[in-house]
Amino acid sequence: MNDRTVAQRPAGTGTTGARRGVPAARSDSEAPIPPTTEADQKAPHVRPGDRIFRGLATGSGIFIVVLIGAIGLFLLLQAVPSLALDQVNFLTSREWSTGDVNNMRYGILDLLLVTVVSSAFALVIAMPIALGIALFLTQYAPRRLARPFAYVVDLLSAVPSIIYGLWGLLVLAPVLTPIGEWLTSALGFIPLFAQGNVSIELGGTIFTAGIVLAVMILPIITAVSREVFERTPPAHIEGAIALGATKWEVVRTTVLPFGKAGYVSASMLGLGRALGETIALMIILSATNSAFGWSLFDGGATFASKIALAAPEFNDPRSAGAYIAAGLVLFLLTFVVNAIARSIVAGHKEYE
Repeated sequence: MNDRTVAQRPAGTGTTGARRGVPAARSDSEAPIPPTTEADQKAPHVRPGDRIFRGLATGSGIFIVVLIGAIGLFLLLQAVPSLALDQVNFLTSREWSTGDVNNMRYGILDLLLVTVVSSAFALVIAMPIALGIALFLTQYAPRRLARPFAYVVDLLSAVPSIIYGLWGLLVLAPVLTPIGEWLTSALGFIPLFAQGNVSIELGGTIFTAGIVLAVMILPIITAVSREVFERTPPAHIEGAIALGATKWEVVRTTVLPFGKAGYVSASMLGLGRALGETIALMIILSATNSAFGWSLFDGGATFASKIALAAPEFNDPRSAGAYIAAGLVLFLLTFVVNAIARSIVAGHKEYE
């Protein structure tokens, strides 16, 4: 074989590679993966600070659950002996006489009705006002005005309950007297506005108490609703504006549908706050032995105000147990209201 034949051989066909058994070079993608060692399969190292924080967070959650359960158990154990001494039906009776421990006759029907009606009346007043304030602060007010105005509304929750009670009885009640007289004369055929069991001039009516409660729960509903409305996706708002929607149409078609569940939940939280209010209602409501007649101009007592007024009777555990039984009902009522609020929010993934 001459030199010309050797020169015509294609490159790479010589005997140096394959004939000597030398493997061809592998690319990076074909490189073998090293075997996984036992150390690599172990969980990543957790720092002591993370363990401590996780333990504290878990312990705090468990502590809250145990504390609520302990409160409910305490109320139940203290109430059962007194309920066994009750001579009337605890749920349907309107009597309340615990002075004679050998003949205790007490029921919560009037307390339940006054508590629910005054809180519901407050909620009816507070919900539309809170909705208007929240929409104004998030959609209409300039930023430099919205922030300080929101602080002013939030400061209403910092006012002590006793101040609200004194303001309601001494300042608000005289102002509401002409309105109450007009309602009873013009709409007295409706049981809700009929003449009640206390004088309107005294001001110690559910009508006055409900308005004061509305002012007290207004910051809670407004604050939560404002936070929910601010979380409306900007793309939804911009899309509505791009389609030619007016400001109100943007609010009606994007902001309100998105924040409806949060607004209802905020209202339920406000209702729970109203159900447990004590000092303000104790000052405003006039005590009366007459049965509640479904009028806003009735007097009476709520669960909380009744328990607060009866503190001197707590020397005897049997008498105290009657009020603790009423407190147990209030505890369950507020727990149910807050559970409903939580379930409303939990059903919408955008709030999770």
